[in-house]
Amino acid sequence: MGTYRLSAQRALVEGRLAPVTITVDDGRITAVADGFDPSADMTVDAGTDVLPGIVDTHVHVNEPGRTAWEGFATATEAAARGGVTTIVDMPLNSIPATTTPEALARKRERAEGQVRVDTGFWGGAVPESLGSLEALWDEGVFGFKCFLLDSGVPEFAPLDTAQLHRAMREVGGFGGLLIVHAEDPGVIAAAPAPPSRAYADFLASRPDAAEVDAIATVIDAVREHGTRTHLLHLSSARALDLIADARAEGLPLTVETCPHYLVLDAASVPDGAAEFKCCPPIRDRGNQDALWDALVDGVIDCVVSDHSPSTAAEKSRGHGDLQQAWGGIAGLQVGFATVADAALRRGIGIDAVGRWMSAAPAEIAGIRGKGAIAVGHDADLVLWAPGESYAVHADALAHKNKLSPYDGLTLRGRVTGTVLRGAPVFSGVPVVKGSGWFQVPETNRKPSQRGRLLRR
Repeated sequence: MGTYRLSAQRALVEGRLAPVTITVDDGRITAVADGFDPSADMTVDAGTDVLPGIVDTHVHVNEPGRTAWEGFATATEAAARGGVTTIVDMPLNSIPATTTPEALARKRERAEGQVRVDTGFWGGAVPESLGSLEALWDEGVFGFKCFLLDSGVPEFAPLDTAQLHRAMREVGGFGGLLIVHAEDPGVIAAAPAPPSRAYADFLASRPDAAEVDAIATVIDAVREHGTRTHLLHLSSARALDLIADARAEGLPLTVETCPHYLVLDAASVPDGAAEFKCCPPIRDRGNQDALWDALVDGVIDCVVSDHSPSTAAEKSRGHGDLQQAWGGIAGLQVGFATVADAALRRGIGIDAVGRWMSAAPAEIAGIRGKGAIAVGHDADLVLWAPGESYAVHADALAHKNKLSPYDGLTLRGRVTGTVLRGAPVFSGVPVVKGSGWFQVPETNRKPSQRGRLLRR
C-alpha cells in the first residue's frame, strides 16, 4: 500500500494507551510520533483502541491429514477475525507430524496461498526424531514440542525422562527452544478414570499432581542442561511455587496459560459437554484466581489459545463419556476477546492483555518484528472497540467445526478490524475515517495471500 500515516487517539505504545500518529511504509512502521493528527491519511474513531496484532503461538491447524478438524484457510480466517495477526502451528495433529524437514516442507506447501495471517511452525521432538532436530531447526521452526505422556495421536509419541534429557542436550546444543506438555503419565495412570459424563469425574482423572510432578521433572532437566524451555498451557496453580522458585534461580524457563483456564471454571462446565474437555483440564475458580495473580506478578508470561478443534464426531465419541471424547478447546477467534473481557472485570487494563498476548508470545518464540507498535516492526494492528458488547455464537465463528465452550458468552469489547503488514485482513464495521481503505466486508471469507510463512 506504499506509505501512509494513521493517527489514533488511543494506541498501545510502550505499554500505555496514548494519542499517536504511525507512519507505515511498505508494511513496516517507520515512525511513531506523539499526538493525534487529524490531517493524517487515516484517523481512527475516538471509541476505538489501536493495539499490536495478537501473536498466538499455540494453534493446532491439523493440515494435512486431519483437515476435517480445521485447516489453514479456516484457522487463519478465524485468527484474522479475532485480531490475531501471527500464529505458530503445532507439529501434531497433522499427518505426518512435523518431525522431519520433509514433513515441514509438506506443511508449507499446503499452507501456501491459503493463509490470511502470518504463519510459522513448531517442530516435534519425538523418540524417532531425537538426534536429527538440528536439521529441522535449520529449516526455520521456532522450537520443538514434546509430550511427557500419550499425546492422544499415535504418530506423536511421548518422551520418557531419559529421552527428555537427551532432547534437552540436543536442543540446548544449538541454542533452540524446547516446549513441553507437562503431565506425569504415572500420576494419571494411578488416578481413577471411570466411564462417566460427570465433569467432576473427568477432572479427578487429571489431578493437579500430574502437572506438579511433570513440571518438577522438567525443571530438574533445565537445571542440568540450561536449555531454554517453555511450559505449555499451565492449568494447575499448585505448580506456581515451583515455577517461581525456578525463575528466581535464573533458569531459562517461561510459561503460558490459556483463555479457557482464565475464563471458564469447573463449576460452570455441564456434564457430558465435551466442548469443554481439554488436557490439562479446566479447574476450579480458586485455581483460576491464582492463575490471574501469577500473570499479574509475572510468574506466568503469556496467554495463547491452544486452539485444538476436532469434528463433532470426535467430540461425541462415547455419547457424552468424557473419557472417550476428543480433548481440545476451539477458541482461536475469540481467545483475545474473552481474556480482555475477563481482565476488565478484574480491573486489569488492555495494556497488560496486550503484553500477555502480543509482546510476550513473540519474544518467547523469537518472532522478530511482531508484538509491538514500534519503529521497525511490521504494521500488524488490531482495531479494538472496548465499549461494544456482543454475544458469541459458535455457528457464526470461522472455525471449520462450530463447537466452542464460549458459545453464548456475552463479551464486552470487540475486534472491529485487523491489519497485517499495513493492509486490512478483516474489518467488520467502518471504524477508520479517511480513504475508506479498511472497508473489508464482514462476509468476505475468501482466503487471501496476505499471510506469509514465517521462518525463524
